[in-house]
Amino acid sequence: MSLPLILVLCTGNSCRSHLAEGLLQRALGPGYVVASAGSQPAGYVHPLAIRAMAEVGIGLSEHTSKHLDEFLTREVETVITVCGNANQVCPVFPGLRNRHHFPFPDPAHAAGTEDEQLAVFRQVRDAIAQVFGAYAAGRLDQAKSDRP
Repeated sequence: MSLPLILVLCTGNSCRSHLAEGLLQRALGPGYVVASAGSQPAGYVHPLAIRAMAEVGIGLSEHTSKHLDEFLTREVETVITVCGNANQVCPVFPGLRNRHHFPFPDPAHAAGTEDEQLAVFRQVRDAIAQVFGAYAAGRLDQAKSDRP
């Protein structure tokens, strides 16, 4: 039996979805596979997303920006969209059982100095950590109660 695949989607797959992927994978642990993709991938992971996550001990430097089409032939148990555009264009994936929308502002649009922009990435990271931490806790509690 394969591990449940949770796919986090946003438009560019450069910031929010990677933040969520890293935080959710850490919160859920090895019993789940978390991946991220975008409807219009930017082709890179934003350097400030990498920095913000490194501050909390999660490495994104090996992450790549992927198109959601890469997952259309895989069994995706749960899809979570983190922006309105991805929510609107989200296709149906094989095996999909759960669908959630948790929107967050795009830190890539932050203005100001690099330090001011990094502060926005941290704010979005922390907001995602709060929401996805609660989601993970619920999933793990449900998994415990599902055991015989």
